[in-house]
Amino acid sequence: MPPLDPVVSDLAPNEPALTPYDEQHAVTYMRLLDADADNADWREVARLVLNMDPDLEPARARRAFESHLARAKWVTSQGYRHLLRRGWPRNEK
Repeated sequence: MPPLDPVVSDLAPNEPALTPYDEQHAVTYMRLLDADADNADWREVARLVLNMDPDLEPARARRAFESHLARAKWVTSQGYRHLLRRGWPRNEK
């Protein structure tokens, strides 16, 4: 199970395949997609989902929001195929 609130990088990956970062941020991506479907204000989403303050760092928060939302949309349109081929990673204990 991916973490519920992982630390978010300034930019989401832009790779042609799923990355470990994508796997760790699956919940973040789902939250972003839900917020997008609700037409939530990007500043509120940056604050609540990405844990970034758009008042203190507006450019950084906006870039992070846009890159992570774009990646979330990529995962739902193309990235999921990688999971279907190889399966969700398992935590080894």
